[in-house]
Amino acid sequence: MLGNFTYCNPTKLYFGENALDFLPRELKKYGENIMLCYGGGSIRKNGIYDQVISSLQESGKNVYEDGGVMPNPTVEKLYEGCKIARENHVDLILAVGGGSVCDYAKAVSVSAYSAEDPWEKYYLRMEDVDNKIIPVGCVLTMVGTGSEMNGGAVITHPTQKLKIGHVFGENVFPKFAVLNPVFTYTLPKYQKVAGIYDIFNHICEQYFSGEDDNTSDYIAEGLMQSLIHASEIAVQNPTDYEARSNIMWTATWALNTLIAKGKSTDWMVHMIGQSVGAYTNATHGMTLSAVSMAYYRHICPYGLSKFVRFAKNVWNVETGNKTNEQVAAEGLSAMEKWMRELGLVMNISELGVSESMLEGIVNGTRMMNGGYKQLTKSDVMEILKASL
Repeated sequence: MLGNFTYCNPTKLYFGENALDFLPRELKKYGENIMLCYGGGSIRKNGIYDQVISSLQESGKNVYEDGGVMPNPTVEKLYEGCKIARENHVDLILAVGGGSVCDYAKAVSVSAYSAEDPWEKYYLRMEDVDNKIIPVGCVLTMVGTGSEMNGGAVITHPTQKLKIGHVFGENVFPKFAVLNPVFTYTLPKYQKVAGIYDIFNHICEQYFSGEDDNTSDYIAEGLMQSLIHASEIAVQNPTDYEARSNIMWTATWALNTLIAKGKSTDWMVHMIGQSVGAYTNATHGMTLSAVSMAYYRHICPYGLSKFVRFAKNVWNVETGNKTNEQVAAEGLSAMEKWMRELGLVMNISELGVSESMLEGIVNGTRMMNGGYKQLTKSDVMEILKASL
């Protein structure tokens, strides 16, 4: 492993079928005013809302609800949440939902007491937090983002056609997270497989960088193997607890900063996918799947040895008398076959992208420099055209 790093993850996790039983234990640590964030109302239908409310009431909390958090939380919704948090002197923001709800809660936590426009401060200028932060807790109902154990918070500005993620430090990580795999059973297949690919791509973004012998890469390969195996079972049997629990646990470890240690990281699939999402409001995981194959085939020649390793260690490609290029190509073909079998979106036109949008998507793509090739705008355009 190369370089120096520090590692700290302050989030406490409660995992398993009885995980929600521990919520009152955490609630005791905070004041009486709780802001409850959730999405479109599915938690009311599946009974999770009633369980959470019961815990809050039994703990003697004043509950201020902030429902309707959309899959791609907007800056307007962020301003709305900040107002609720400030006016009610919220002591804890409790996010009940998937990654978007958790992201939104963290965005509110750093923005509610910002003296400046949080969009300008945190998302355009990417500044650190220098104001009061409201603690966040999560009850997870959908897996994919790993937001329950990291500092990431993605917000969309619809009029500016920008979707930007700010990865804050450990002071913004959720203080605790409740992970019950059973809570994910009722998720529609489209959302489930989108989340599975989000997990996989989080691992890829950290794996496809660097050439040193790095422990983080061995961990990443194990996580990918576990996810591939569990995903195939979960698609056939959505209530297979073992498969769903492994997917949930892999999602957390895919993006809780562990496998990024001692490495550079890529993130260009996310940057391109998020720009696609700003134009289409499409499901995040599907924006990633739609551009991934074109992106990885584009950069494969620049990181050939890692793509060969990926083919052998993750997809069990036999090398025989094949060239490295052939082995790497087989690995990517195996990945594409798995993606298609899951039912992922494989092109951006299916998400509503037209050729007239491409220039705007290119201009909205943030350029990162941790991967095997520093992309130019013409590279991004080429990838997008190959993804149509």
